[in-house]
Amino acid sequence: MNESASFRQGTRVPSVPTIGVSVAVPDPCGAWLQDYRVDLGDESARHIPTHITLLPPYDIEGDQLARFADHLAGAAATLEAFDVHLRGTGTFRPISPVVFVGVVDGIARCEQLARAVRSGPVNLTQSFPYHPHVTVAHHLDEALMDRAFTELADFECFFAVERIWLYVHDEVLGWQPTQSFELTLSARRTEPHICVSGSA
Repeated sequence: MNESASFRQGTRVPSVPTIGVSVAVPDPCGAWLQDYRVDLGDESARHIPTHITLLPPYDIEGDQLARFADHLAGAAATLEAFDVHLRGTGTFRPISPVVFVGVVDGIARCEQLARAVRSGPVNLTQSFPYHPHVTVAHHLDEALMDRAFTELADFECFFAVERIWLYVHDEVLGWQPTQSFELTLSARRTEPHICVSGSA
């Protein structure tokens, strides 16, 4: 992997912030899925807002945050707002212990956003192709992973993506949204709406 002097991936350096960039899943969908994860037994989910990852956890020198924020503002401004439809479950097992809710509408736009976010000052090497999704179970025992896969099989959620968020990890509070970057607004707008097992 190539590394720049300002960005390091994979190794935590004391006092070097860890950041992430995501599409936030709005309430009621976001709160519902976060509560589901906690109720399932994933206590770490209390500190992980529901999201679609665009840039995974990444170490960045503190004096480069402003430069990266400028990059995000410019990248977001070149792309239009769009609708997302989440539906059903999938898993990355056995490669990775993750169960997720799938993105069935908005995949290409999420991929476009991820490419824009990871261009410029970010030098990121990925082990796997980018696959937009919303994690609902992570590093739990197999029975709980199976339960999430089954219970959320009929889950659906609709919302509009109008901005992206820069998160900074806090050792006590977890992932904190620190700054948002507006996409160019378009005529397509969907109010957040959630359905589970066919019930609104």
